[in-house]
Amino acid sequence: MDWSFWVIGFIKQYNQFVLGYLATINGIYTIILLLSFRELYLHLKRVQYGDYFKMITSSFIPPISILVPSYNEEKTIVENVKSLIALEYGEFEVVVINDGSKDHTLQHLIDSFQLQKVDMPFKKSIETKNIRGIYLSKTIQRLVVVDKENGGKADALNAGINICRYPLFTAIDADSILEKDSLVRVVRPFVEDPDRVVATGGIIRIVNGSKVDRGFIEEIGLSKNGLAMLQTVEYLRAFLTGRAGWNALNGLLIISGAFGVFKKNIVATVGGYTSDTIGEDMELVMKIHRYMYEQKQKYRVVFIPDPVCWTQAPENFKSLSNQRKRWHRGLMDSLISHWKMLFNPQYGRIGMLVIPYYWIFEMIGPFIEMTGYITVGLSFLFGILNLEFAILFFIMAVLYGIFISISSILLEEYTFRRYEKVSEYMRLIFYSIFENFGYRQLTTWWRVRSVFGYRVKKNKWGNIDRQEFREEENKIS
Repeated sequence: MDWSFWVIGFIKQYNQFVLGYLATINGIYTIILLLSFRELYLHLKRVQYGDYFKMITSSFIPPISILVPSYNEEKTIVENVKSLIALEYGEFEVVVINDGSKDHTLQHLIDSFQLQKVDMPFKKSIETKNIRGIYLSKTIQRLVVVDKENGGKADALNAGINICRYPLFTAIDADSILEKDSLVRVVRPFVEDPDRVVATGGIIRIVNGSKVDRGFIEEIGLSKNGLAMLQTVEYLRAFLTGRAGWNALNGLLIISGAFGVFKKNIVATVGGYTSDTIGEDMELVMKIHRYMYEQKQKYRVVFIPDPVCWTQAPENFKSLSNQRKRWHRGLMDSLISHWKMLFNPQYGRIGMLVIPYYWIFEMIGPFIEMTGYITVGLSFLFGILNLEFAILFFIMAVLYGIFISISSILLEEYTFRRYEKVSEYMRLIFYSIFENFGYRQLTTWWRVRSVFGYRVKKNKWGNIDRQEFREEENKIS
């Protein structure tokens, strides 16, 4: 038997499958892109006459608790808390949860804000690791610091939910910075549609390259670090096209753990954040979707594109690799945990459209893409790669990716115009092209590798090298 005949036959068939797969996903991206344009246009029209100053002082705006889970964040925690305390909002509190940090995170907080340990009763609605102490500030009334045994980010957030006072809460990463009016903007859907809105999420942007002064963005810029620039393009694409498009379909499955607002009673009802998973943010949103459909309640999970949260992007391959593998394991964990929702009409468009998309194109997609590269390489090796197929594959796998990324940058320029210089947009366009030649394949490989060790590294904090917000003349590179 001539084994090469069967191998070549398989390669040809698989190449056709990969080509069809790429055509399908690019078609979906086109639909999402068009929906994003429409969604952002309508959003700009809605907020054109919005008076955020009146909202801040309005008695109708609900009070909110800001939860800041922290683990070994001594470099950024003080500046982060200062920026949160100074947010433009009516009634709010900042609850910092120190999840058994091994560095000086807690001591920095005690020294900077004159914290004093108090005996404060609270209702333990969600089971968490032991609370070692609760601290109140002598100088800032709205600040609460919780010190607890290490249990992971989800456990820290659950402890914050137990202790916080207000009906809405937002979870902010300790290395992130909110703009002064971000809270007002992200809470607006709760004011406009209080009965149906159960969760909202804002846009996450890369702070690297921007000037930061005392926890606030003074000047928006782009990083000189190539990896940070590539991630800037990724974030624009993920939020301005991806999440805006899914929001138009009321199919938002992810609210970033760096910036989201939730109704406290709904979160407590579904059991809070799941502690034995990596992707606690996606898992929570999926639990909310599942619960609301099963209870046959009308609800909305909303993405708001203009309340901005700025976060540091990893600037070395090791940190970035760990982050991406962690993200993909979290995606897998949430999808597998809720596999009964897949193609289940009981869960409406979430079960019949959104979850199938994430299964086929987000979870399994990296394997198909990576094996596609391999079979195309084998086709070249066996001399069966015809010119027509090579051109189609290049268009589907590379050129269309460039088109989507450039469209995201044009969306940014059309809508929010955070970058003032033409040279900055040209740099973004350059990196949107460059990412398709090596970087995209590398991140795909990391996602494939994430399967190995799945179910092993759970309930852990991701370690990413941080920079102090004040170093290098207040500029994050």
